[in-house]
Amino acid sequence: MNVKQTMLKMGSLRCCVTTALFGIILLGCLEAAEAFSAKDRTAFQKSIIDRRKQLHPRFKKAVRKNTKYIIVHTSEAGLKGTLRTVSKGKSVRGRWRTYGGHAHYVIARDGRTYRIMEKKYEADHAGLSMWDGQTDISKVSIGIELVGYHYAELTEKQYRSVGILIHILQRVYGLDDRAVLTHSQVAYGNPNRWFKKVHRGRKRCAKNFNRAKAGLGPAWAFDPDVVAGRLTADPELASIYYARGPAPAELIRSNVITKTNSAWAIAGEDYNSPKTLYQLPGGRTIPGDRFGSRVGWNRMPERTVVLLNQEKNPDEEKIRGPIKTISDGLTAWDFAGLDYNKTTTFYFFPQGRIKNGKEISDWDELPSQTRMIVGYRGPYKITSRRPPIKIAGLGFKNKETLYLFPNSRIVSGDSVKDFRRLPKGVLLFLPAAS
Repeated sequence: MNVKQTMLKMGSLRCCVTTALFGIILLGCLEAAEAFSAKDRTAFQKSIIDRRKQLHPRFKKAVRKNTKYIIVHTSEAGLKGTLRTVSKGKSVRGRWRTYGGHAHYVIARDGRTYRIMEKKYEADHAGLSMWDGQTDISKVSIGIELVGYHYAELTEKQYRSVGILIHILQRVYGLDDRAVLTHSQVAYGNPNRWFKKVHRGRKRCAKNFNRAKAGLGPAWAFDPDVVAGRLTADPELASIYYARGPAPAELIRSNVITKTNSAWAIAGEDYNSPKTLYQLPGGRTIPGDRFGSRVGWNRMPERTVVLLNQEKNPDEEKIRGPIKTISDGLTAWDFAGLDYNKTTTFYFFPQGRIKNGKEISDWDELPSQTRMIVGYRGPYKITSRRPPIKIAGLGFKNKETLYLFPNSRIVSGDSVKDFRRLPKGVLLFLPAAS
C-alpha cells in the first residue's frame, strides 16, 4: 500500500469515527430532548396555577429583549410567604421596598407550579449579579423559585416540575443546559466585613439544587468571572460547583451556627438584615441589624439558630425550648433543617393528630399553630403496667423528656408534679440520643 492509499484509508477511518461520534452525540441530544414527552409537557402546562392578577399594580412591566439564562432560586421561606413576596413585593418594618415581580414561576414542595408573571417580561429576581461578564442577569433571564431553604433538601416532586418547566423554556428560547444556573452562582457582592473585594457568594440561594435530579447535564466547570479576575471566589460555593467529583455532603449545612458554619455561610448578604433573626441557645432572639451592637459578630455562640425572611420578631415562647410552633412565617425547615422529614421529628396538629416527618407529604399546607419537636423517639403509651420509669428509666423526670396529655398540652418531665396521677392516655417522648 503506497502513501497515498494509506492517507486515503486513514481519512476514511477518521470520517467513520467522526460520523460515529456525531451519531452518539446526536443520540444523546435526542434522548435528553425526550426526557419529558409532549404529553408530559402538555399536562404540566395545564396544571400551572395562574397568579398574574396577584402582581402588585405598581410593578412596572418591561419586555425582555434577550433570554440567555434560566436562574433557579430557593425561596428561603414557606409557600405563603414566597407567593406574597414575589407577587406583592418586599417590605421591611411595614414599609414597601419593592413592588413584586421577583420571579416568573414558583414551585411548591408538592410540585404545584404557579405562574407569577408572563415569561416575556423582566422579573427582578437576580439583583446584583454577573455571569461571564454579563451584569444585571435579571434582564436576560427567567427566574424560578423553589419553595424551601438552601440548607434543606428539595423534594422529588419539585425536581420533576422544575425539570419539565426548564425543558419547556429551553425549547422556547433555544437554551442548552449550560444556560441553567443558580442564584448563588450568578450573584455577587461589594466589599463587606467578610470580603475585602467584590466577591461571589452574596447569596446561598439554591446551592442545594441537584442538576441531575432535574434532568440536567453538567454545567460550567469553572466560574468565568473569577477566572477573569472580575470577582473573588467564595470558597464554599467553589467547592460545591467547581470541585472535581460530587459536592461534599457536609457543605449543604443546616441553619445552626457552628465553628465551620458562620452567619455568612448561612445567610450570605442577609446576615445583618432586620428580617434575619438569631435565636441564641438561651432563647433570646435578636434581628440581624442589631446583632453587631448587642452581641458582636465575633461573639456569636455556637448552636445559635438563624431564621431567614421573618416578617416580624416571633413570640419567643414559639421558638425557645424543645417545643416549637409553626406560625408568623416560621416553618418546619427553620426549626429542623435537614431533619424536617425524619422519623425523629414529630408534628402535633391543631386538630390533635400526631405525625412524624416521614409520614407527611404536603409540606406546604402545615396548619398554623402546628407544634413540633426535633430529635425524639416515641410516642410511648403510659399504662399502669408501664409507668414512665419503665420507659425512660431515671430520665423520666428530666426536662428533655416530654409528656403529651389528652388535652394536647405538652409538658416536660421536670414540670410534672405527680406522676402517680397522670391521666389515662398520656404519651411519652424521649430524646433520640438517650
